[in-house]
Amino acid sequence: MTFADQILQGEHLTAINNIKAAVAAADYTAKVEPGDPVLTPEAEKAELQRYLQHSSTASFRTKTLIARKMMDTAASWVGRSVQFVGRENLAAVQGGAIVTSNHFSPIENLFVRSAARGHRLHIVSQLTNLMMHGVLGFLMNYGDTIPLGNRREWVGREFPELIHKCLVRGQWVLIYPEQEMWFNYRKPRPVQRGAYYYAARFNVPVVSMFVSMETTTRKVNKDFNAIKYTVHVLPPIYPDQTLGVRAASIKMAATDYAQKCAAYTAAYGKELDYTFQPSDIAGWQQKG
Repeated sequence: MTFADQILQGEHLTAINNIKAAVAAADYTAKVEPGDPVLTPEAEKAELQRYLQHSSTASFRTKTLIARKMMDTAASWVGRSVQFVGRENLAAVQGGAIVTSNHFSPIENLFVRSAARGHRLHIVSQLTNLMMHGVLGFLMNYGDTIPLGNRREWVGREFPELIHKCLVRGQWVLIYPEQEMWFNYRKPRPVQRGAYYYAARFNVPVVSMFVSMETTTRKVNKDFNAIKYTVHVLPPIYPDQTLGVRAASIKMAATDYAQKCAAYTAAYGKELDYTFQPSDIAGWQQKG
């Protein structure tokens, strides 16, 4: 069973129903996955402090090397069954960059990592994901993850500094502008400005990607058929240096969203319409 097949196991009907409700309410950043942990302000502060203190240790650096090797190996394995279109667009990108993609699966960052081969890729993730256990918890804590918290001090100072350090080293940072993961949702959602703010603030390009999904005839379980993935590497987007950071970031966000919508239309042969259809969930074999 492939990594992608394993993700299709389990119960996803609640998340799908939550997606349907969120679409009806035009709330495209809504949390839809049930059971996500919630941290108190005190617990969040303690977890962020623990991350900062631990990230400067030799033990953390050693575990990061191990986790990165594991992620790179997994990305290479997954990439063998994924189609890539437009990789030539990466040739023009020199140095650090912000990467954006649609967010529909816990493993789609492996597709992005495979497309971005040759570049060290950091992933911005919700702080609560660092509290996972087992192998997945190890990868979330040490796989070049930059935690996103809600504390004002973190968002205003520590978080931008972590991103900037990666960019000045010529590394790439994956930020999901759709924010929350919507399981196997095919459509690009309206983007939030954060990723483009950092690109404009630190004067780096946005490497724009969109992943399309084709449902195959191979059955994985009673609810889902297997999926074939295609990563569309779109033209990079550069900040307009004649504008201020806010105006430049808004312009970049609009350009990226338009590119992703155009990629959706080209991949699926139809215009983007946010009316919910069962086919919006890739692989789902709705009953009745």
